[in-house]
Amino acid sequence: MHSQQGRTRAAGCLILVLAGLLVLASACATPVGVRVIGSQQAQRSLTTNVLTRDEPSAPTTQVLTRLALLERFADQPADALAELQAHLAPEGDEDRLFALAELSFLYADQGGPHSYYLAAAVYAYAYLFPEGAGTPPSPFDPRFRLACDLYNRGLAEGLGSGDGAAVDLTPGLHGFAVPFGLLEVTADPAAFLWAGYGLTDFVSAANLEVRGLRNRYRSPGVGAPLVAGLAPPEPGAPLPPGSEYIPKARKVAVTVFLRLEGARQGLVRGVVRGTLELYTLDRALTVHVGPLAVPLEYESSSALAASLEGSPVWDFGMIGFLAGGARLLEGLATTDGLYMQPYRPGKIPVVLVHGTFSSPARWAEMGNELNNDPAIAGAYTIWTFTYNSGNPIVYSAGLLREALTHAVQTLDPEGKDPALRRMVVIGHSQGGLLAKLTVVDSGTRFWDNLSTKPLAELNVSEETRVILQRSLFFTPLPFVKRVIFIATPHGGSKLAGARLARLISKIVKEPVDIVQGLGEVAARNQDAIALRSLDDIPSSVENMSPTNRFVLTLESIPVADGVPAHSIIAVKGDGPVEEGNDGVVTYDSAHIEGVASELVVRSDHSVQGNPATIREVRRILLEHLQGP
Repeated sequence: MHSQQGRTRAAGCLILVLAGLLVLASACATPVGVRVIGSQQAQRSLTTNVLTRDEPSAPTTQVLTRLALLERFADQPADALAELQAHLAPEGDEDRLFALAELSFLYADQGGPHSYYLAAAVYAYAYLFPEGAGTPPSPFDPRFRLACDLYNRGLAEGLGSGDGAAVDLTPGLHGFAVPFGLLEVTADPAAFLWAGYGLTDFVSAANLEVRGLRNRYRSPGVGAPLVAGLAPPEPGAPLPPGSEYIPKARKVAVTVFLRLEGARQGLVRGVVRGTLELYTLDRALTVHVGPLAVPLEYESSSALAASLEGSPVWDFGMIGFLAGGARLLEGLATTDGLYMQPYRPGKIPVVLVHGTFSSPARWAEMGNELNNDPAIAGAYTIWTFTYNSGNPIVYSAGLLREALTHAVQTLDPEGKDPALRRMVVIGHSQGGLLAKLTVVDSGTRFWDNLSTKPLAELNVSEETRVILQRSLFFTPLPFVKRVIFIATPHGGSKLAGARLARLISKIVKEPVDIVQGLGEVAARNQDAIALRSLDDIPSSVENMSPTNRFVLTLESIPVADGVPAHSIIAVKGDGPVEEGNDGVVTYDSAHIEGVASELVVRSDHSVQGNPATIREVRRILLEHLQGP
């Protein structure tokens, strides 16, 4: 009986043990199963690749796993890559081809031989542009965009110096020893010419950190986006019209594209041949590969930022204000103050004119946005005008008008380009007053403030007469068809009339030709000239005092009929607009009647880079395209 009870108890214990094991088993993960993860972790698992986390993407990991090469790549990457290459089929085999591109880049990036970067670019090209019976990748396949990036980055890094400081694009024939054999590359020297200058000192745009701009723009496509410097033209080489207006220190957004001939067959043979092609934004936006028109990848924001890095243009605001005769950014370009992009017929110039204590650099934000807006960049070309902002405003306006007139005549002497004659002039602060003086008929109003006799009756030299005519008699420039005023003191600025401003203006040194010319006028025509002393020569600050005869006269002159004018007015804070100001200019001074549009932007005086201002400028420019 005891034996029977013992067996019963043992059976009961066994049942309890088995039940406990079943409970434990149900609480543990099965060998194969799922669990719920967060959305960010899910996205990382789907998109991880060598360019984001130094890990192969899921498709490449799958290839390594299927071929039993996962551990071997981790321990002996060169051997694993060699085996992948050795068994690459003459066509098809796209999974293996993509894996070779990604793993070659990863190996180079983790300290392997530099040549693996170029190998990655070749594999990626062969994957993207298959020949014969090959199957092009679907644009919905995430490997498609990654292959573009591997091609672009592999090309830049493979031709680079290793520290990211330079990219070698020396024209001629070059042979590169690469893991699969030999890569032979030629480069046409003609491709390295731009607007008469040589393209040189290439840097990978991807390796540049951009600061100071709200947006960094990159147009996606193929090709390695670079930033290039300019080399002086060859002595005696013919220069295209407008080359003299291009700043010598400018940096240019370029793209290098390596076109390969029979890449897939070359990989099998061990010799791949190709040609380096160099493009700029103004020359091409796409490149043809077989029947395909493929977009090129550019980075214009990095080129703009590189142009302004350490540039003397930043210092010109103060220097140009105090020294009226200072050379205009000497050595950078033409000395008449006008700077532009290469001339392309059919594009309408947008001329940006800075204000007091300022320089063209202050238009960087607006330039970055407009140049990267396809609707604007396709129809317009941006010019900037710089001037010594302490000089009398009529003198600076005369120089602006003369520079624009000369540019139109130089670029299109036969008058065949109607776009040049649909110019838009945009001025900030004092620059807005200069802009207005391109579209008014002043008659003798300014001259009457100075003299009781007609200019023709004065006893002056011909040189002085030319300066006076240019600076005091204005008629609408026939090619300026629209103006935009930004924070412009049409009625003057109380800040300009303040004691400190007057004291500052007294240390402004006028240009020699003004001093000599007006000195000659005063000495020879004392009975007819209001100017009694050279101390009476007004600076721009004095011109903008609300009681100054210049600003009162200009305010009374309307913009010419048929020329739309627009006002963008800055007002700080959130109080009533009509009672507000931007710290320099009141709303009442910036507001004028008869404009085509007026927009108030809540901002301080430096409103030209404000997103709302840029949006309004864009709207106006699109309106300008619709017609007169």
